[in-house]
Amino acid sequence: MIASSSQYCLSRNVALALGPALVALLLVASGSDGFPAASPEDAPLPPNELMFAEEDYEDEEANILRERLQSEYGMSLFGVPDNQTGQRVTEWQDGTGINPEELGEYVEGDILFPPSRNGIRLQSARWPGGVIPYYLSPGFTGYDLQNFQRAINSYHSLTCLRFVPYSGRESDYLVITNDNTGCWSAVGRTGGPQQLNLQSPGCTTLVGTIEHELMHAAGFLHEQNRWERDRYVTVHWQNIQSGREANFRPASRESTDDYGIAYDYGSVMHYSANAFSKNGQPTITPKAAGVELLGQRRGFSQGDVEKINRMYKHVCARRSAAPKSPKSPQH
Repeated sequence: MIASSSQYCLSRNVALALGPALVALLLVASGSDGFPAASPEDAPLPPNELMFAEEDYEDEEANILRERLQSEYGMSLFGVPDNQTGQRVTEWQDGTGINPEELGEYVEGDILFPPSRNGIRLQSARWPGGVIPYYLSPGFTGYDLQNFQRAINSYHSLTCLRFVPYSGRESDYLVITNDNTGCWSAVGRTGGPQQLNLQSPGCTTLVGTIEHELMHAAGFLHEQNRWERDRYVTVHWQNIQSGREANFRPASRESTDDYGIAYDYGSVMHYSANAFSKNGQPTITPKAAGVELLGQRRGFSQGDVEKINRMYKHVCARRSAAPKSPKSPQH
């Protein structure tokens, strides 16, 4: 079921390196951190060494996105999961006017590329075939798993992306954990085992929060950081927590690809009105009349669905036999 939105806003066997699609960071796991060991070809690199690779299929938006993240955030993209964020999410309750992923100390609240002790490799990639293998760590409750499956069902019924359980054979896959460090994900396919955290409860309470983090993993950034956003919303800088102003910086026009989708107030990738507020007053308000809610997490907007399908159109088209789409869940 697609969440209502005031305005509508939202590819496969393609590995896009720093010169094509979505930023990502290769975690070279040693096996001692709870992750399966990296494959032999994932040779350890010196800390902070950046590797550049080119593939047959190039996509200019990937290069643009990589440059934007690097230029705006630099090494702050890479960090260690934070227990203080986890404490805030533990205390969070639905109905407080903000979303749990807006409580993080990470870039824009929930974007994190955790480096392994063996170093990092920065590359850009979409998920081959639009297929995203995942491994769910133990410890999620039945309620968590139910909401997770509802999110997956929405992806399968509404988009061309397919999430499949990790079989032990895939080299690139999500490791979905429920550590007490908040809601966070890297952006795009990073190569190797890639952690995405959904703290329970909090990050698993609303289906849209799960969809939000999975969209980051698929390669999407936040809606309110689009270059033209000032036409649609007002940012109240005086109400933003000190040090969090960068979370509200718009991208440059050159670094934005909206896939022809209009600005989407109802996107699951949009901040709530009170995100990162220091005084309980709104930090972002719509300019359009009749917009009742920013930052909804009931489920995908129509724009989210369209954007996913447009980004992955060529990638998914290369998948020879897509799995049968299940029925859309009822949010």
